[in-house]
Amino acid sequence: MDFVNSSEVDIAYHILTQKGQTIYYKDLVLEVIEKKHKPVQSLAAAISEVYTLINMDSRFHYEGDGQWGLTEWNPPEVKRHNSRTGAGKSKAANKAINNRQKKLESIQE
Repeated sequence: MDFVNSSEVDIAYHILTQKGQTIYYKDLVLEVIEKKHKPVQSLAAAISEVYTLINMDSRFHYEGDGQWGLTEWNPPEVKRHNSRTGAGKSKAANKAINNRQKKLESIQE
């Protein structure tokens, strides 16, 4: 991989793919900066810039405790619908609709 001409997020993706496990964010960012041979005047600013790019890219997933991994490593969430309440509405929602209808009827009388 041509690290010098690649984007920071592509390098981070490559690093995580090669390691196959989560990496502490600062270690990941420092490795990206090193592989990119990015000139750094302020290390804190460079870390912040690369971290922001990783944070905004949907390919990356924050695992907690400062660890970052790839979204593709996590199965997608399954949304479940409650079929007992009818059209997906909760009992509270149905009660609120009924109360509203009763109030509307009383106003119209």
